[in-house]
Amino acid sequence: MDLRIFVEPQQGATYDQQLRVARAAESLGFGAFFRSDHYLAMGGDGLPGPTDAWVTLAGLARETTTIRLGTLVSSATFRLPGPLAITVAQVDQMSGGRVELGLGAGWFEAEHAAYGIGFPAVGERFDRLEEQLAVVTGLWATPEGESFDHPGPHYPVTGSPALPKPVQRPGPPIVVGGTGKRRTPALAARYAAEFNLPFAPPDVTRTQVGRVRDACAEIGRDADELTWSVALTVAAGRDDAEVDRRARAAGRAPEELRRNGLTGTPQEIGEQLGRYAELGVTRAYLQVLDLDDLDHLELLGELVGRD
Repeated sequence: MDLRIFVEPQQGATYDQQLRVARAAESLGFGAFFRSDHYLAMGGDGLPGPTDAWVTLAGLARETTTIRLGTLVSSATFRLPGPLAITVAQVDQMSGGRVELGLGAGWFEAEHAAYGIGFPAVGERFDRLEEQLAVVTGLWATPEGESFDHPGPHYPVTGSPALPKPVQRPGPPIVVGGTGKRRTPALAARYAAEFNLPFAPPDVTRTQVGRVRDACAEIGRDADELTWSVALTVAAGRDDAEVDRRARAAGRAPEELRRNGLTGTPQEIGEQLGRYAELGVTRAYLQVLDLDDLDHLELLGELVGRD
């Protein structure tokens, strides 16, 4: 299974802390460093304050060499699709083609209020997400020398030169995810290279994977083209005391995390991941929340390369 490191810097992290984690993940052989795209802490003071996801990834693009980089996930409410396509294409160039874009409808109303960002009703947010996906992928896929037009109601585009182009063609992989029953599977089937299910047990994962597969069949897409992934909070340790300490550092009660995350020794975590692999999952984002605990990454590194 492809294992990736996933962090939540809005809880309180500097760029330098994220750089240390990304470099450690790269040296340990993890497939990618992904970060959330949020502007407000979910509990706690969030000091020293949020860092912008794409500014951070641009810096990491120049300070790492092999590890893939991306968001899980950027909110469509945060950025206009044209400038977002430019930003991601530029970071893809800066990284030599190592960027991926996770894009969602947005859900955290408080962060929108805190920074003056509009937060329409859920139906409109999904309308905007669908249109953003159409514009971003359309801009990237337009051949050089041709122009791109999009007549949509929220983001009309006229005569765009559709530049710059990313290194990856027709564009960086798009990640779509979530537990929505109708629109999420449909958007994943149409636009995604990867479908991600965050923080869900195997039974929920099985159901949602089935919905996305059905959505692929409805439009004639081979569902096996998709990468199937999960994101799960992890607390690894050599013994129960170490696991409990890391669970509490993540703001989780140890027993609750044992029910809803990945806990235990690397061998035990590997066995837990095996239950997802049986459902067709081939990629896991390991959410680590204490960005100063590089020993945790070292221990998790024992999982890298295992079958």
